[in-house]
Amino acid sequence: MSRLCEVTGRRTESGRKIARRGLPKWKGGIGLKTTGITLRKFKPNTQKRRIWVPELNSYVRVKLCTKALKTINKKGAYRVLVGAGVIKPLKQKKKKDK
Repeated sequence: MSRLCEVTGRRTESGRKIARRGLPKWKGGIGLKTTGITLRKFKPNTQKRRIWVPELNSYVRVKLCTKALKTINKKGAYRVLVGAGVIKPLKQKKKKDK
């Protein structure tokens, strides 16, 4: 199963770890030398959650990163999930003119 946030779209990214040795010039050395470059991965902290959506009067199961959880706490579950396309918006009731 992939590490993919359904709200923010964050996924695993690749990067590098650079190993250096030596004393910096500003400390009186001859400078830092690169001794190795290692590939690594940056993984988002994804979690499966069951979130209550009061507008739908039901729970929704989603896979979220922790930043998306903070966004849901701040803006509300319905607004965030509709904006991300996880759930469909409710149909508006038509008003009758008299």
